[in-house]
Formats: sequence, C-alpha cells, structure tokens
Amino acid sequence: MLKIRKSGLQTSVQDLGRTGFQKYGVIASGATDPVAHRFANLLVGNEETAATLEITLIGPVIEFAEDAIIALCGGDLEPKIDGLAVKMWRMITVAKGNTLTFGEPRIGARCYLAIAGGIDVPLVMGSRSTYLRAGIGGFRGRALEKGDELAVGQVTPQQQKALQQNTKNEFDWLVPPVRYFSEPVIRMMPGRQFDLFDADSKKRIFHEAFAVSSASDRMGYRLEGPRLALETPAELISEAVAFGSIQVPADGHPIILLADRQTTGGYPKIGQVASVDLPLISQLKPGQQLRFKEISLADAQQRLIELEQSIRELKAAIQLKWEEWT
Repeated sequence: MLKIRKSGLQTSVQDLGRTGFQKYGVIASGATDPVAHRFANLLVGNEETAATLEITLIGPVIEFAEDAIIALCGGDLEPKIDGLAVKMWRMITVAKGNTLTFGEPRIGARCYLAIAGGIDVPLVMGSRSTYLRAGIGGFRGRALEKGDELAVGQVTPQQQKALQQNTKNEFDWLVPPVRYFSEPVIRMMPGRQFDLFDADSKKRIFHEAFAVSSASDRMGYRLEGPRLALETPAELISEAVAFGSIQVPADGHPIILLADRQTTGGYPKIGQVASVDLPLISQLKPGQQLRFKEISLADAQQRLIELEQSIRELKAAIQLKWEEWT
C-alpha cells in the first residue's frame, strides 16, 4: 500500500489509456509521456500497461506500507527516499516505512512512479487511467490528495523473489531510450489544413520559437509567440484529432493536443507532432521554448520504428537481468 502524506501539485493514476472508445466521444487519457511510463514498468518487472503514478512538477510525499520495488522515469524532480537522493531510470528497492519525497523539477515536468505489481485501482472501460475533467478512472476519478491510500496489485513470483532477496540497483549501465532538452526541436509533419495558412504563418511555424503558456494542462499545451493566420477565414467541419495534433484557434496561438485531448476538433490543424517526439513535448514546463522542424511521414515512421526497436532491446536486457537475480 502507498500512503499519500502530501498531495503535490497534480499526481494521478495513469496507464496507456482507453482504446476503442473515442468513437463514442470518450477521451483516451493515459500517460502524457508513454515512453517513460512503459520503461518504468519494465524496470520493476511489470507489463508495460500496468498503472503508474504520473507526478507533475511538484511531487507528493509517499510512505510505503510494505517493502517494494519501484522505478522513477521521465522528468527529474529530485526524488529522495528518507532524505537520500535516488537515481532516475533505475530499479530501486524500498523498505517498509520509507518515505519518497521530491524537490525542484530539474529536467522535465512529469515523473512516472512504477511499483512492482502496479497501482491497483478498478478498470473503467478497460483502463485504470484518470480522466480528471470527467472524474472517471484512476483513484476516485481525481488527483491524489493527502490521506489517500493506494493498493498495490499482486506481484509475480519473480518479483516476490527479488523482494525477498532485497535486490539492489544494478541498472547503471542502461541508457534511457529518450533524452529531454530545455529547448527542444520538435519534428512536425504539415497538417491537413497546412495549405490554408498564409505564407508568413507557414514560414514562422518552422523558423521562430514558441513558448509553453502557463494556461496549459494534460489536455493541451497552449503556445505563445508569433501568431498564425489563415490566408482566408474558413469554417471547418469538426474532424478527428490525435495526440500531437497542432490546432490554431482564432487568436492565432497554436495548441498542441496531449493525452486528455478531445476526440474531435474544428480548428484548422497546421501540423502533427511526430510520435517519436511526443515525450519531449510532454516534459516541457511553462515558459520553456521549443521550435518546430519539418519531417516527412516516411521519416517520422522510420524514427518511431527505431525508438521501438531500442525499447525492445532494453526490454530484453532488463528481462535477462531479472532472470539472473531470480
């Protein structure tokens, strides 16, 4: 069991989201940085789909009611266990009564806490993810609060054996599958309505910097910077949107849609972030800048294939290490 002693800014239960329900208007939700979520689960011996805690900017204080195996991946929010700094992207053993705390966000905005067995909350439409606006899924459909107690799922025999052996961190040789940058260059494919924008907007999107607005959340990142405009005003029919779609409302400031995006949208889409760069977007803090670089669909697909291959190789290495321990 995990006991929440302090809530932090926003901590919620997430997995890889609800699939198959967007046609009914149900938001997908899920981890905003799916790569960090997946990798954290792999490190502790879980399936990649197991529920984790998504911790945003200011972390909670968490007490462990039992011995546990955990991993922290994604943004570095200066985690400490009983006051001692712990490494990111590693497997960590935690003793009963230990307390996990966080400091300042050094790199990135979201940290994912995986625990052997996964976070045990009820499935809602096949997912344990929290959709905050609708109050469904996760822990009572909301962000965690002081006093909450979260159950942990059943561990596997392999995980139980590792706990009994008090397995120590031995993953120092692993390289994380992604690197975060303070001012990333985000690869973007031109969107369905790209040609409707005027010449200046088509140039600015690829040559000028944008900053993440403080009016941003899991639904989308609002960007401040050069205003974008259509060549001629147009009324568009709402159509499906995706994780990473870049919409431009009437005020001219782009919005990058994230995990809690709506299922359809009527704003013109100037671009689509390449899936391989979604982790970079999700780890940006308000005020940080980014630039866009054009990429073809074929190149974006190849980069995603390469990322998935690197994750598969790391997964195989982790499984071998687990077999050695147990």
